[in-house]
Amino acid sequence: MNTAIKIKNNIYWIGVNDRRTHIFENYWPLPKGVAYNSYVITDEKVVVIDTVERSRMDDYIESLQAVLQGRQVDYLIVNHMEPDHTGSIKALKCYYPNLTVVGNSKTFPMLQNYYGIDSNLLEVKEGDSLSIGQYTLNFYMAPMLHWPETMVTYLPEEKVLFSGDIFGAFGTLDGGIFDDQVDLDYLEEEISRYYSNIVGKYGVPAQTALKKLGALPIGTICATHGPIWRSHIGDIIARYDRWSKYETEAGIVIAFSSMYGHTEQMAEMIGRFLMEAGIKKIRIHDTSKTHPSYIINDIFRYRGVIFGSCAYNGGIFPTMETLLNELENMGVKNHYFAYFGNKTWGGGAMPRLKAFAEKIKWEVVADPDEATGAIKATDMEQCRLIAQAMSERLKG
Repeated sequence: MNTAIKIKNNIYWIGVNDRRTHIFENYWPLPKGVAYNSYVITDEKVVVIDTVERSRMDDYIESLQAVLQGRQVDYLIVNHMEPDHTGSIKALKCYYPNLTVVGNSKTFPMLQNYYGIDSNLLEVKEGDSLSIGQYTLNFYMAPMLHWPETMVTYLPEEKVLFSGDIFGAFGTLDGGIFDDQVDLDYLEEEISRYYSNIVGKYGVPAQTALKKLGALPIGTICATHGPIWRSHIGDIIARYDRWSKYETEAGIVIAFSSMYGHTEQMAEMIGRFLMEAGIKKIRIHDTSKTHPSYIINDIFRYRGVIFGSCAYNGGIFPTMETLLNELENMGVKNHYFAYFGNKTWGGGAMPRLKAFAEKIKWEVVADPDEATGAIKATDMEQCRLIAQAMSERLKG
């Protein structure tokens, strides 16, 4: 079925929606699905920009052929080598064996390693241009957003930026493909969750790319996931600028791991004390039920973070360990931190939480509390002190 949609003169979206895949990269939940966006330009030369995940290649090829009406593909531009965007390259080469793959010096070793393709290659560097007839394509490198070979392609005549994963989002494109055709409120969390978990580690490269791309007049942003931006360009760029600077709101994320309820009670107490101190934006997550991607998304939004864990085999609970590992890997910056725990006998979560604080270099605002068994009056008082210190630091 032809699902191609015209974007501008001779520029078409030939992407696909995936509502069947439950987890992205075999890790991140996709409750609202995901879109894989690919584009084709039909100038004097035919140019395809990125492809789609291989499970949808039949629909993809059908849409491409419907647009081309027998024409051949001259160039395939690979902005990003991740298989959800290159998974259909081998199929595309079968249909169009003479096409030239356009990429940079870091693209081609990956292309060889993944697909065994090492001929008909055109290497481009920062600022290079490719004339395809009426249009010219300009190339800019954006390394580590979020792979080392990432680049973007800009079409100045139409002010269109093909941005790869930059400015992407989880969620399928239901009905329309443009930002002013879809329900952005419905996709709100999927836009920020995509940034915080896929791109979030790379704040410094994001700032570098934003400064570089800021010199370009951009009328349309064609990312490889999520909506095509044409009416809210300033908004999505401003979000990336804010997120990549680790700018946050004055709210608090409490995440806990609890086996029999005592650590959860402490989390509830701290949340209530924070409310009494005037904090309204409080998000409490059970790490055993909430996937880390949602907790991390809230951490990118709110400045205060409080973690608590029960003891487990003399250490920290496994789901809390997973969350800590994710955050340490991302190197999230600029947060206030406090922690607490619960144990039954010797050993517990506190050494691991202390090591986490030291490694990630968040400011610890209060002394920790580790309860033993049921919550005592002294533990309640320490929970109150943790909440008081955090609320004062946020207000200060």
